[in-house]
Amino acid sequence: MITATFKIGGDTISVKVEKNNLFFFDVGTGQVSTLEGLRMSKAGVLREHPDLKGNIGWKKIATERLKEHVKKIKTEMEKIIYVKNELKKFGYEPLFYAKQGFRTKKFEEKE
Repeated sequence: MITATFKIGGDTISVKVEKNNLFFFDVGTGQVSTLEGLRMSKAGVLREHPDLKGNIGWKKIATERLKEHVKKIKTEMEKIIYVKNELKKFGYEPLFYAKQGFRTKKFEEKE
């Protein structure tokens, strides 16, 4: 299990990777969400998956595709790096991460 912390503006979120599961925790509100609870931009999803244009169930299909993509990533560390890189695209600042049983570390630029 690995937990990472990110900041955007005045908000702080934690992302927990546990095997193939991703959990998102909003520190300010205390809300916890899985991939199903993420807010997705329809325009962003259609940019990544143009075949979903006009599909009523676009969000469910995009969520399933994301789950499958996460399952293909081998290690939990690689998964947290993937999440970090995706969140950076939207302005989130990666702060630090912690593997279970180890001390907290800052993200390095190369990760």
